[in-house]
Amino acid sequence: MSEKATLSLDGKEYELPVIVGTENEKAVDISKLRAETGYITYDDGYGNTGSCISSITYIDGENGILRYRGIDIAEIAEKSDFIETAYLIIYGRFPTREERQEFNHLIVEHELLHESMRNQFQGFPFHAHPMAVLSAMINSMSCFHPQLLEIDDESKFIQATARLLSKVRTIAAFSYKHSVGQPLIYPTSNRSYTENFLHMMFSAPNTDYEPDPDVVRAMDLMFILHADHEQNCSTSTVRMVGSSKANLFTSVAAGVSALWGRLHGGANQAVLEMLMGIHERGESIPQVLAKAKDKNSDFRLMGFGHRVYKNFDPRARIIKDACDKVLYKLGKKDPLLGIAKDLAEAALEDEYFVERKLYPNVDFYSGIIMRAIGIPINMFTVMFAIGRMPGWIANWKETQDNPKGRIYRPRQIYNGPAKRSYEQAKTPFLD
Repeated sequence: MSEKATLSLDGKEYELPVIVGTENEKAVDISKLRAETGYITYDDGYGNTGSCISSITYIDGENGILRYRGIDIAEIAEKSDFIETAYLIIYGRFPTREERQEFNHLIVEHELLHESMRNQFQGFPFHAHPMAVLSAMINSMSCFHPQLLEIDDESKFIQATARLLSKVRTIAAFSYKHSVGQPLIYPTSNRSYTENFLHMMFSAPNTDYEPDPDVVRAMDLMFILHADHEQNCSTSTVRMVGSSKANLFTSVAAGVSALWGRLHGGANQAVLEMLMGIHERGESIPQVLAKAKDKNSDFRLMGFGHRVYKNFDPRARIIKDACDKVLYKLGKKDPLLGIAKDLAEAALEDEYFVERKLYPNVDFYSGIIMRAIGIPINMFTVMFAIGRMPGWIANWKETQDNPKGRIYRPRQIYNGPAKRSYEQAKTPFLD
């Protein structure tokens, strides 16, 4: 017999089903609570609310575990690349050799933008934030590919998926080139996914950028490590918009907008801004750590600890090694990178941070890598969005495939004025 929870309300008892996930996660099913009792639950910010059942990503924050479709992130990072990982996340399995070749072919086929779409970049001011451009341009894809607004078979879905994964790089690189007043660089068919992106970012008409293989691998790892992360703010946004049966492009554009928020995708940017502040003030590492420990200080050590991981962020272990390789290979003499390295080493040896498990997270190291590669700080969150694209697509697809799916519609507890008349409300404002 399945386990049930008992709820006592107003002298009555109600039995609520208990749902158990494959990793023994347990949830009390309250989907019929309001209909049966007249009550709803209150959970500010949905911190304890399961909004869906998903088979994509598993996180155990207490033990520092992250798995895509059941496979540990460390194993994927070691053995896979971003495109194969994207396929796994979106379709639930690795592609066969033939499927991989076909998927790669689609990525190459759709990497160019429609010329009318390319011309839209001229309508944005040079100082436009690239996340605003990215969201707007992804949304506009629905205008250029109307045949994919209604995805009613697998062939249409894979076409839409390939277009999004491929074109998001082109849009991101074009937005950067536009912002610095340089000619747009087109993708080429003889480069890998990540190498092609770096080519579009840093090549010029008179010279090709040839990235070091370790730089390409580090960037590819960043995309892999950000490919999905369960029901975060932007992913939940994609699912909510998708639940209204909004098309894939519009739903993903909404995810980009949610990611833009400084409490979500802006964490790696906040790390660099913190390091710049430390450098400008000429503070020593002991001074910085002392401020971080001072309860009366408003200084916050960015890039340390994580809301989900109560242990070491498993992605940070992976990206740190890549970070060390990139810094060594590029030989950067950047004072911010030196501060970052010294800060991480000191915090990992400081009893205060170790006891509280405030370890450097993936945002700390990814910000350093992007700084070393030469990606401008306002493009950091765009890199995050490129990596997160597979997760957004996969979660959107789950909402569409759910036979019991319905439009998301959270409830609320109203605490405004009780019923009153028009005259009562207006009286205080009369002479």
